[in-house]
Amino acid sequence: MKKIFPVIIVLISLSLAGTIYVQYNWLNTMLVNKQEEFSYKITRAIDEVGVELMEQKSSLPSLKNFQLKRGGFTFPSDQFQRELMRPATIAQKFTAAEIDEKLRKSFVNQGLKELPFEFAVLVDDGLLNYDYQLKSPHFTRQFEDTVNNFRWLYVLQPPSGSDLENLVPAQQMILIVPNFKAIVFKQMRWMIIGSMFFTLVIISAFYITVHALLRQKKLSEIKNDFINNMTHEFKTPLATISLAVDALRNNKVIEDRTRMEYFSGIIKEENKRMNKHVETILQAALMDRQEVQLSKAPVHVHELIKEVISNYTLQLQEIEGRIELDLGADTDLINGDEVHFRNLISNLVDNAVKYSKGKLVLRISSANNGKNLVLKFEDNGIGMSKETVRRIFEKFYRAHTGNLHNVKGFGLGLSYVKTIIDAHDGRIRVDSSPGKGSSFTLEIPYLRDRSLPEQQAAVSIS
Repeated sequence: MKKIFPVIIVLISLSLAGTIYVQYNWLNTMLVNKQEEFSYKITRAIDEVGVELMEQKSSLPSLKNFQLKRGGFTFPSDQFQRELMRPATIAQKFTAAEIDEKLRKSFVNQGLKELPFEFAVLVDDGLLNYDYQLKSPHFTRQFEDTVNNFRWLYVLQPPSGSDLENLVPAQQMILIVPNFKAIVFKQMRWMIIGSMFFTLVIISAFYITVHALLRQKKLSEIKNDFINNMTHEFKTPLATISLAVDALRNNKVIEDRTRMEYFSGIIKEENKRMNKHVETILQAALMDRQEVQLSKAPVHVHELIKEVISNYTLQLQEIEGRIELDLGADTDLINGDEVHFRNLISNLVDNAVKYSKGKLVLRISSANNGKNLVLKFEDNGIGMSKETVRRIFEKFYRAHTGNLHNVKGFGLGLSYVKTIIDAHDGRIRVDSSPGKGSSFTLEIPYLRDRSLPEQQAAVSIS
């Protein structure tokens, strides 16, 4: 698993990078194609309007018809005749509003409804002097922006072979589409949003996969630690029982009733110890399936604390430790399960004893805060790192103790504490620093009505 895990991470990362790269190139290609399609439609629309303008502009009576109407009258000169018959310019024939209407109608025909644009019609005298004869209201301002706007230039010419082909002045129409790229992006917005959405889905799927692999790896390590701890915890009492049984077979021990009772007592105590371990594991399994039942009733917490610490007298003597009580809460009555709450307190005290660095000082205090009973368990033990504090309530997790190797257990104690606190609608907070001890703060709703029945219906842990 250690060797294949990095390979899986690398393959997934490469697949994700490749997918994003392909998506990016695909979107770029789509954008270029969309711009070309858009530009082609605009060009067709302009061409359609230009042809229409020139056809209408060229529909004037010919010189022959004019002479017939005048009864054969001849003008003084050919130049005068040409000036008289010169066709009108676009600006003389149409207004800006009429050209605007024609352009909009043509854009609608090309599927470019509500396309923003500005236009101008100008005359080129051949000397690079441009006369803007017609302009839309914002043409000048948009013409100056050469970064965001796209331009189209159309040369207005009469139909080929027309009598007026050489008489028409050189005219051009300039069309500007402001923020052309933004308009194209808007046309593609659902495609882009869909692409980004599914890319995020793929990224999320890869993240969940990696997270699941990491979690599986961590669970595998926890399982191995748990098996090692369980093996050690059962091996010691079994070895002691085996030695005690061998001793009971000795004739001298059989004849001495006192020694018989001593070795029998050892077997009984070690058997209790193993039963306690089995009960702890079964209890954890039940909590995992949410099948533990709480029989809640009014409980005086101060009395439970005093009962629990009385059972740790011998252990405290071995480490030269002491427990200081400061039970200042006016109300210590809660609606709780007496057995589970006693175990909760016992686990917190046992945790302080296990992780002490000699001469333990455990201070247990109580106070009332609003509607809650606040309990504090403060010790001067080895403390915990931030990583340990973050994971301390995880099942089977055990804090690293450095050179301290005599700490026993399965890593279920504080997980059990958190479960029971939650079942009592309470909260627990941990403050700790390496080498400075730890502080566990519990808040549990207390009872104001002392007339509650002594036993209530069982409540399931959720």
